[in-house]
Amino acid sequence: MLPTHRPRRNRKSEVIRDMVQETRLTTHDFIFPLFIIEGESQKLEVKSMPGIYRFSADRIIEEVGQCVELGIKTFAPFPSINDALKDRLAKESANPEGLYLKVVADIKRQFPEVVLMTDVAMDPYSSDGHDGVVDAESGEILNDATLEVLGQMALAQARAGADIIGPSDMMDGRVAWIRRVLDENAFSHVSIMSYTAKYASAFYGPFRDALDSAPKKGDKKSYQMNPANKREALRELALDEAEGADIVMIKPALSYLDVIHAVKERTHLPVTAYNVSGEYAMVKAAAQNGWLDGEKTMMEVLTSIKRAGADAILTYFAKEAAAVLRRG
Repeated sequence: MLPTHRPRRNRKSEVIRDMVQETRLTTHDFIFPLFIIEGESQKLEVKSMPGIYRFSADRIIEEVGQCVELGIKTFAPFPSINDALKDRLAKESANPEGLYLKVVADIKRQFPEVVLMTDVAMDPYSSDGHDGVVDAESGEILNDATLEVLGQMALAQARAGADIIGPSDMMDGRVAWIRRVLDENAFSHVSIMSYTAKYASAFYGPFRDALDSAPKKGDKKSYQMNPANKREALRELALDEAEGADIVMIKPALSYLDVIHAVKERTHLPVTAYNVSGEYAMVKAAAQNGWLDGEKTMMEVLTSIKRAGADAILTYFAKEAAAVLRRG
């Protein structure tokens, strides 16, 4: 018996395929991470992330300008801090004359139309390399003591011009704490994009290479989530919603598409996904070896993340993908 239903009719030409396409990428979907380093006239490629660079403050403006021309308007800067400025309480994170806050202010001054999502976590500034305050005797990550540091960090970033605060630390209660600090200091207009489900993933290696921010001792499993858990992400989602998050994030993305989908199905908040450094590096390494078509794989990866439910994607592919979209 010949088939009654023929789905191939909706695939028979490029025009029809485009007409019925369910998921579309645009440059509005992208948040582009930027790595900032000390010095002048510096543009240094990250060895484990081909095509991604660490920029000094004077060169970062040029990079932002190129991205804006491609249609990218949202950026997530991350700093590489000199070891001499690090301490156990991350005091440099609230220094208005420090590298990070000066760059944030400079970008907003020169490109007032762009959106900056700043990172709230202690690890770039911590002599311990952890996202929280480390007890000197036990090595325990002290949740409530960390909240004090995160609040002051978020306030300093808001004062510098941050549009969105991105707490990536995974401490309990940090969204409510930061929201209160911002509101009490007349920054109720500043958004919070919470790293709702940030997993203790093996895919972060190249990022830590870029910023030299790996823990000096131990690991992050006592605060980042177990990769085996999905229901726990929904518990974190409920808490972030109750505490006042404006946007929620899943990190990493590619190995957690089921989590992205589950979160999307249960919230009315925008959902973002972080297509992390290791996911980027895998595609680049395979492409350089001729094992994959890098451009097609990149676009398939990004489409899969959006199809899973992400409203926005924080990705190192942003600039390259924007160029592909511009070509049509």
